Amino acid sequence: MKAKYSNQKEKLNIKEIEEAAEEIKKGNLVLFPTETVYGIGANALDEKAVKRIFEAKGRAGDNPLIVHVSNIKMVEEIVKDISDVERKLINKFWPGPLTIIFNRKSKEVIPNVVTANLDTVGVRMPNNEIAIELIEKAKVPIAAPSANISGKPSGTNIEDIIEELQDKVDYILDGGFTDIGLESTVIRVIGDEINILRPGKITKEELEEVVNDVKVDSHVLGKVGKDDVVASPGMKYRHYAPTTSCMMIYSNDENKMISRINEEIKELEQQGKKVLVLGKKEHLDKYIVDNKWNMGSDLNEIAKNIFMLLRKVDKEDFDFVIIEGVESKGLGLAITNRLIRACAYNYIIV
Repeated sequence: MKAKYSNQKEKLNIKEIEEAAEEIKKGNLVLFPTETVYGIGANALDEKAVKRIFEAKGRAGDNPLIVHVSNIKMVEEIVKDISDVERKLINKFWPGPLTIIFNRKSKEVIPNVVTANLDTVGVRMPNNEIAIELIEKAKVPIAAPSANISGKPSGTNIEDIIEELQDKVDYILDGGFTDIGLESTVIRVIGDEINILRPGKITKEELEEVVNDVKVDSHVLGKVGKDDVVASPGMKYRHYAPTTSCMMIYSNDENKMISRINEEIKELEQQGKKVLVLGKKEHLDKYIVDNKWNMGSDLNEIAKNIFMLLRKVDKEDFDFVIIEGVESKGLGLAITNRLIRACAYNYIIV
């Protein structure tokens, strides 16, 4: 059975958001927008409902989910001992694209399926009217990973994901394109130190305005072993990836990067491969290939476009995709993190 669809693009239809909230209360799944990407949501307190998320996505059980809340009271009901640093972060960045990994209350409050059996739980308050209304009307926190089949690029608009998910959810709230296009920054506070487990729109530099000591986890740009335990989603498994083979190439010298990409194009075309380049708008005319798509001109545009472009790749008949890398600084760290995983760690720094 196909999900009920609600168009919320022009203005909020509260009656239909209430209908979607009723589905959450009944233990069903709702596809909804946040400011980052779309999510597949279920009542975070209902073990059976949350298990349906894993089935719908084909998601591994050791990959924890993020719990979405609409107010601080909801947070206090599911976590233990919010520290002073965590409260400062909440006051500065919520609602917004920051997930904080807290110590959770017992499994009787938050089921193990949500947390992948960890003693921690990731929580955030989305900065999106539809998402907040949905949580408020459902009156429960909503567990929601990104809206995609596991391993594929996350959904940033309904058109990209409706075909693969409409038979797996019960209600779809269409809010148009998401504002940011990359999943939230995930952090863990230990003492007075902030550890970035997954980078996102909230950058290391912005977090340093709250606490001087901010570290980036080694797994952000490195591989995660299959037996490693991770507290953040999106770190352990092949992720954000199209079916088509990809390679990322980056240099802080633009001319070097363009030259190396052109060398790769030549070599691949000599092997008879049909090549696509994803690059910055101002570089496209320098590439010696017919197929080249504009990622955008700045980091915000690239972040917003990258998942949509990676999804579009698989609808075409390319043999290989070369993607321009970006400097791993600010928002560029999050973009690099997603691209190296999209390329299954097939990347070159020149």
